[in-house]
Amino acid sequence: MIRIAHHPIYAHPLPKGHRFPMAKYELLPQQLLLEGTCYKEQFFAPTRIADSLITRTHCQNYYKQLKALSLPKKEARRIGFPLSTELIERECVIAQGTLEGCTFALENGIAFNIAGGTHHAFYDRGEAFCLLNDQAIAANYLLDNKFARRILIIDLDVHQGNGTAVLFQNNPAVFTFSVHGKANYPFHKERSDLDIPLADNMQDIAYLSILEETLLNLVKDFQPDFVFYLSGVDVLHEDKLGRLSLTLEGAKKRDEMVLSACCERNIPVQCSMGGGYAPDVNIVVEAHANTYRIAADIYD
Repeated sequence: MIRIAHHPIYAHPLPKGHRFPMAKYELLPQQLLLEGTCYKEQFFAPTRIADSLITRTHCQNYYKQLKALSLPKKEARRIGFPLSTELIERECVIAQGTLEGCTFALENGIAFNIAGGTHHAFYDRGEAFCLLNDQAIAANYLLDNKFARRILIIDLDVHQGNGTAVLFQNNPAVFTFSVHGKANYPFHKERSDLDIPLADNMQDIAYLSILEETLLNLVKDFQPDFVFYLSGVDVLHEDKLGRLSLTLEGAKKRDEMVLSACCERNIPVQCSMGGGYAPDVNIVVEAHANTYRIAADIYD
């Protein structure tokens, strides 16, 4: 059984003409319910995360300025969103959804967040549509409460998880693994525990071959007792912000590889959906829905 964090606040509207695609956050659960992959009782609406859990991971002054909408203009521009009280609330709800998903995954194997995957949020700043790092916040929560001892973060979004890499660069209990486009944003890459930068236009066979060998060796060597999976679908050929060339089927096989590795070894996994920016939102929804379909087949 899978459990899915979703709340209408996830789809908080941005000013007209803003290019960040928000429609997928409503269309994805609708599709999953319509086709019967998931049912209504599997969805839950998270509340707002406690401030103390945020400031365990993020700088207190940064979070204070964020809440007061008083970030310096340069820092606010780096985020890319027009800041608002509603947007900050949305980020806090997303982080709580990921955290609550972790507690469910510990008991049931897997949980999802319709949103999340805000891996460009650093300790003291946000960037690229990311204000608070939901999986980093949840990872620290698991460690602090001794729910996990060794955490593996698998980041397969097309963009490197730079904020996540820096947040855990001195923490041996968390292994950060990022497979991303070499020439894509961020143009200054941080250092994850393991980075695999990929050439432009890489297709299914080459991508999946690299991932399979690396993933299985990593799970064997690090032996995590909890996994965070950032399953961005901006790896698709159609994506306007990606530079790889995976097909829908290739991205689906990627998800199957990751989730099967976790399930077969009884490693709980929390999935945040990450990026997806194809001009046709139906392609984005289909790619994200495949992740849930694979999970339903493996875990149900």
